[in-house]
This record gives sequence, structure tokens and C-alpha cells, in this order.
Amino acid sequence: MRVLVTGATGFLGSALCASLTADGHEVVAVSRNPEAAAGRLQGVSAVGWDDLGRALSTPTDAVVHLAGETVQGRWNQKKVEEVWNSRVETTEQVVSAIASADAQPKVLVCASGIGFYGSAGEDILSEDAPAGDDYFAKLCVEWEKLAHGAPCRTATLRFGIIIGPGGGALPTMLIPAKWGVSGPLGGGKQWWSWVDLSDAVGAVRHAIDSDLSGPVNVVAPDPIRQADFNRVLCGIVRRPSFMPAPAFALRAILGTFASEILSSKRVVPSRLTESGYRWTMPDLKQSIQSALD
Repeated sequence: MRVLVTGATGFLGSALCASLTADGHEVVAVSRNPEAAAGRLQGVSAVGWDDLGRALSTPTDAVVHLAGETVQGRWNQKKVEEVWNSRVETTEQVVSAIASADAQPKVLVCASGIGFYGSAGEDILSEDAPAGDDYFAKLCVEWEKLAHGAPCRTATLRFGIIIGPGGGALPTMLIPAKWGVSGPLGGGKQWWSWVDLSDAVGAVRHAIDSDLSGPVNVVAPDPIRQADFNRVLCGIVRRPSFMPAPAFALRAILGTFASEILSSKRVVPSRLTESGYRWTMPDLKQSIQSALD
């Protein structure tokens, strides 16, 4: 296959590119700095965003759109706008380029997030659950709506917390855990839905190869409460897990992003399961241990 990947140098994108090239597929990264991207990603060619249309003039099997400003870092008003605009504007650009291509790709696989659901308490959330009404929910709704304007089969992958080596949420979680000052966040009863990096990559490839379309939850089969997640993590690094962080303090420190940490999302991967996907790392303890080895 020939696959175009945006966000190719990111945590998930780089792992996806490595997986595709290892199996002999041609991968073209779309990057703001194509020279640097080609240098970082072995066996991958790269083009700038201004050349996206030209890149699609060559017959392409799939476009995987993962680009977007990282949610890591300090959440001020500038960050809020950058996270929103980076996802909306690049998705508009990708869909426009696909629509203008002489030979349109067979599928667009576009990232989204379980932030779509807002905070839903104890409710079990399959793909037909309604959207929430907070910042991240509204962003995901707009993001997915734009993606589904593409004139080809489109799958929007709602990723949970991705666990893997060298990036994602784990390095940030490890800092307080290793210092022995980690514990329940805002009470710790909220559900966290996570996925191993290997299965995040596997889900993207499954979406390319199968006939999946529409929203797809990319999470491990068993969500876990935040306090239990933290106990697993602290148990692996052999540190205590008792220092609570009250919700008001998290909101004061993190601003808008606190809503994601404190919200409860008991998400299940119904469509992946129904389509025959098989998880490689469905156990949280094994996932974290593997990421740290």
C-alpha cells in the first residue's frame, strides 16, 4: 500500500510508520518540517503541508490523519486555541485535498478521542453513546464532522489514554509516582479508558484493512477506575499510592485540561470487537511494565 500519514513524528504516528514500513508499505509523512521528518523516520519520505495535494496526485490507498497540537504542557488560553485550531484546520485541509485528488484514496482514518463523550459517570459508553458538552467533547464533535465530509470511506478513531514507551501520558504520570507522591485524583472513582500503543497502531491498521467506517472506540476491553490505575502504576515502580489531589487544586493548576483528568469515561471498544480485532496487550499491568522495560 501507499499510505499518507499526518502527525507522523508524534508518539502514535512514529510507531505507525515503523509498523507500516516494516511490512513493506510505502509511507509518506506530511509534516511542517519534511526534511526533519524524513530524517527521523527510517524508510519514510516526507512532504510539506503545502504539497499535500501534489502528494495525493500519486494513487494512494489510505490517508491517516493524526496531526494536532499536543495536549501536554501548560493549559492557558493560547493552548486552548492551539489544540482546537490545529485539529480543525488540518482536518479541513486533508478533506479538501482528498476531494480535489484525481484518484481519491480508499479510506481516511482520522484521529479523534474519547473526550467526545464528556463525563458520563458510571454509564458504559459504546460508539452510539451521545456526545458530551465540555470543551473536548465539542472539539471531537467538530473534528469528526469535518472528517466525515471526505468523499471516501472514513473511520474516526476515538483513542483513549495511550500507554507505551517513550511518550504519551505515561512519562508525566511517572514523575509523582516515582517520588511517592501519587494518588487518587479528585477522588479517584472516575473511569479511565486506556489502550496500549501496540493496539493503537493495530487499530489504525485494522481500520485501513477492514471495512470499518464511522466512529470507532480505540480502548482496551476493560476500563479501570483512576485510583486503581494509579495503584497498578505505583505497584510497578514500588512506590506508595495514597497522596490525593483534590479536584479544585487540579482545576487551579491545569485549567481546561483538568476536565479530562477528572471526568469519568467508561468506554468499551464495541465496533473493534465486532469487526474481529484481537488485542495484543489488553492487561494494564503488562502494558505499563512493557513500556518501562
